[in-house]
Amino acid sequence: MRFLRVFVIIAVVLAGLFAGVDRWAVSYAENRLGERIQARQGLAGCTEVDIHGFPFLTQALAHDLDRVDVKLTGVEAVSDGRRTRLSQLDAAFRGVKLNGDYSGGTAKHAEGTALVTYKDLTEASQTGVTVTYGGAPGKVKVTAALEFLGRKLAPSVVSTVALVDAPGGGKMVRVRADEVPGEGLPGIEGAVRKKTDFDRRLDSGLPSGLKLTTLTSDESGVHLALSGTDVVLAGS
Repeated sequence: MRFLRVFVIIAVVLAGLFAGVDRWAVSYAENRLGERIQARQGLAGCTEVDIHGFPFLTQALAHDLDRVDVKLTGVEAVSDGRRTRLSQLDAAFRGVKLNGDYSGGTAKHAEGTALVTYKDLTEASQTGVTVTYGGAPGKVKVTAALEFLGRKLAPSVVSTVALVDAPGGGKMVRVRADEVPGEGLPGIEGAVRKKTDFDRRLDSGLPSGLKLTTLTSDESGVHLALSGTDVVLAGS
């Protein structure tokens, strides 16, 4: 009985030590992976990584992680010299195959969401307009300031914000006025639309393999859904 008691105590102590080492290892891996993702994406904000599953060490030794959740803030997509900021991107990477040197990995499947605030969308327009909520899903209000035939105008239009096919593949965000007040002036619609209508690509700010799938909007901003296969989580 005494031997059995000692054996049980030793087993409990060793299990506790293993659990402690395992939690330390996963914390270290999360920090390192976050640093690599931040460097790869060139983020101005921060990165949070959460590796699921226990024990972590056996997953790491097999170079296979069940699930990795990543939260990115301050993601910037650059297309044709124009920047569009994603305030936040949350993604779940499943079936992650780690690189041989543990510098990153590739997920069999990933899905997530991203938020573009109206402040972000206003800055992305680069035409001096102000973009706010349009009162219904998929709608935004765009207010411009322009001079036309010597008159200063400040038209506000309700626009549809949608995800459309981009030239050369992929998707882009498109903002188009549903209707432009004409005020009886020839050429006014073209002048207003030159300010209020714009397209922006966001693909360059996403992890490789992660694609935009759907879009909607509410009071907080424009929400994007994303998914993909063979998505690169990070790399050397």
